[in-house]
Amino acid sequence: MPLTSSARRASCERCQRPQSACICQWICPVTPHHQVLVLQHPLEVKQAKGSGRLLQLSLQGSQLVVGEQFDVAQLQDLLFGVWPGADQPVERVQPVLLYPETGQTASPPVMVPAQQRLRLVILDATWRKSRKMLYLNPMLQQLPRLSLQNPPPSHYRIRKAHRPDQLSTLEASCHALAQLEQGQEKERYLPLLQAFDGFVGQQAAYASGSPD
Repeated sequence: MPLTSSARRASCERCQRPQSACICQWICPVTPHHQVLVLQHPLEVKQAKGSGRLLQLSLQGSQLVVGEQFDVAQLQDLLFGVWPGADQPVERVQPVLLYPETGQTASPPVMVPAQQRLRLVILDATWRKSRKMLYLNPMLQQLPRLSLQNPPPSHYRIRKAHRPDQLSTLEASCHALAQLEQGQEKERYLPLLQAFDGFVGQQAAYASGSPD
């Protein structure tokens, strides 16, 4: 039976999308070894094709904060503070930015000592908007950077990429975590990547006008 107008407008409390486009079926709970902080550009909040919310709902203990330019004290706390329910002391938190080296600024390499817990910082934005977020938040520029090593081709066919190695926020984050956790059950992210394929298919069906 077709959805009524009120049903289409109603939002899912969990994924915050219209109930007619709910993505909760694709949530795949995974507990990463490292913490994940998603800084989402405001323009991504209503972007139906965006994968940031699905990533945050799937990665246990992760946080998603919306903004373009953050208050310095707020960003300091997000990067270095103790999160609610965290299982490690604040002095052991090391934030690392998932972002390719641009050649304009040198950042220290990511070294992961034994037992070190990282806080992987993800910019959920278009390439152009992510560069602006870096420019507006100098604290992010100072973080050690993690670049993906030989990432596989993206399955993100629903959004245009400017380069073959550009991945969705979810794909890039999963591959980054697997890269950091090499030898530590790195295949734990495969179910989430498979669920992402279902999400992409759902969005492609909506775009073609055949959500069923």
